[in-house]
Amino acid sequence: MSLRWRLFATYFLLLTVTLAVIIGSLLVFFSARPEPPLQTYRELASVSQAMIDELLPTTTGRLARARLSELSTEYDVRILLMNGANQTVEFDSAQLIAEGTAVELNRDRNYDVLGRTLQVSGAYVGGFNDPATGQPWLFLGLQTRFQNITAVLGKVQSTRTLNDALAEFGSSIAAPLIQSGIVGLVFAFILAAFISRQIAKPLGAVADAAGAVARGDYEVSLPETGASEVRAVAQAFNTMTREVRSTQQSQRDFLANVSHDLKTPLTSIQGYSQAIIDGAVREPAAAAEVIYSEADRLSRMVTDLTDLARLQSGRVSLHLDRVDIAALTEALAQRIEVVAKKKNVALRVNSPGSIVVAADGDRMAQVITNLLSNAVKFTPENGHVNVSLRGLDNGVEVAVHDSGIGIPQNELTRVFERFYQVDKARGPKRGTGLGLAIAKEIVTAHGGRIRAESVGEGHGSTFVVWLPATPPVTAVVSRA
Repeated sequence: MSLRWRLFATYFLLLTVTLAVIIGSLLVFFSARPEPPLQTYRELASVSQAMIDELLPTTTGRLARARLSELSTEYDVRILLMNGANQTVEFDSAQLIAEGTAVELNRDRNYDVLGRTLQVSGAYVGGFNDPATGQPWLFLGLQTRFQNITAVLGKVQSTRTLNDALAEFGSSIAAPLIQSGIVGLVFAFILAAFISRQIAKPLGAVADAAGAVARGDYEVSLPETGASEVRAVAQAFNTMTREVRSTQQSQRDFLANVSHDLKTPLTSIQGYSQAIIDGAVREPAAAAEVIYSEADRLSRMVTDLTDLARLQSGRVSLHLDRVDIAALTEALAQRIEVVAKKKNVALRVNSPGSIVVAADGDRMAQVITNLLSNAVKFTPENGHVNVSLRGLDNGVEVAVHDSGIGIPQNELTRVFERFYQVDKARGPKRGTGLGLAIAKEIVTAHGGRIRAESVGEGHGSTFVVWLPATPPVTAVVSRA
């Protein structure tokens, strides 16, 4: 069963059960609540209207009380005469309450409007408990023309419940109740279908998009609309597809670059060796030197690829020690300075003095050597390379700035990719294109960071490395 139908069944069942619980609760409450006294009050009001001319003028004397007894029998109502001053009974047509017995009349103010409709001064309704039998009674009181004398018409309070009252109208109200129940179920059906569709629709779109990605369509994307949770899922999915597309493109670029970079030296080796075999080379030593150079380049490329793979897989352990980065940089600059002087490139190191951090000296020497070599390599004659060091953010920052060919702004983020070459010219003197990728992995393994800056082509470039004084325990080699 699909999620949509599961949701629909769940909501429909939930609404149906809720409707059934409401109906069941009403029946329980109706059976527990007594019938409203309004009907009894109305009957007493009707009786009072019929006997009011005889009741009010004749409230004293033996004959009058005999007439009250006759009226009580005639209208099937109990008549009491109450002394309003002390709430005692002076006459009881039922002859159950002795004269002088106190009876508390509890006025029901919810029905005061009924007393006002009788157009008799002082009329009101309520209830009292018979002190002789303990039975509850409902009454209608009328203020007589005699001082402090109240005529009370009483009827036994009904013990029927609301459920009994509804049962009398069962056949009449059954049809409307059934019709209301059907309308409620239809509404629950429509509401359950609408809600389940609204919830399942985005999930269905995600499932379709995921299926498209599984079939190799990485261009698919989801609309980032709807509820916050749905938008979050869509944003996460779109981010995932963008990352997949980027990874796919990087893999294609990597295969294209590695194929080209391996093929170029192999072609040279194959061509020169074939020429030597055929005896077509006038200077075999020069040809052998080219073969040796290309073979050495292949060896370096394989070594760098192996080193990068080990760094990215986390299989390289850092041998941390106290390293004076300033002294290390100056020593490495002296080695590179030989090459720089051949190109008439000025290489200067500006250091504030000893800066000691915890690092793998050999690996950091590899990073700084790569940056210095690249700076000298891509700086034309009469240019300059400046190296500056400073303490920053509880660490050290090493900046290598050159006046070389620069880096286009749109390629700054790619210089640390494998086989990326700033100088697109292919030739035997070009590097492997792996040095900066390895440098980034080493710096990241130390918990540091590296970035490239350049205003643009022809304006030089700056590579900045920051290392913490102590690498964090959680620092690991990136697996990008």
